[in-house]
Amino acid sequence: MNAIGYVTIGAADAKKSGAFYDAVFEALGSERKFESGGWLGYGVIGPGKSFKDCHTAVCPPFDGKEARAGNGIMIAYATKSQDTVKAAHAAGMRNGGSEEGSPGFRPPEAQKGFYAAYMRDPTGNKLCVFCSV
Repeated sequence: MNAIGYVTIGAADAKKSGAFYDAVFEALGSERKFESGGWLGYGVIGPGKSFKDCHTAVCPPFDGKEARAGNGIMIAYATKSQDTVKAAHAAGMRNGGSEEGSPGFRPPEAQKGFYAAYMRDPTGNKLCVFCSV
């Protein structure tokens, strides 16, 4: 099985999207690795400051058309704890995100298993942050 190399997320406003992703990824243990020509690249905190060190790129669409969120598309980022899920969700909400599902177990009546939070970035792209407990 092949692993995903990186994800590209279209951004209508790099500044607004940058504030959102800086906050969310910091809570998840990642940082902005580079910024160039409207592109923002994020990877795990540590050495390296180039695109090859990134798991996510936030940028204007290559075709030059307006960035817009895809209906039914969601990107999920795994983490190790409920506290990290809560921190990433709160960071996103403070930095231009919109609510799509507050932190909690899925299904809601479960008390173990899949713990997740859902949000949209400033462009409307849907993200999930989750852990297995």
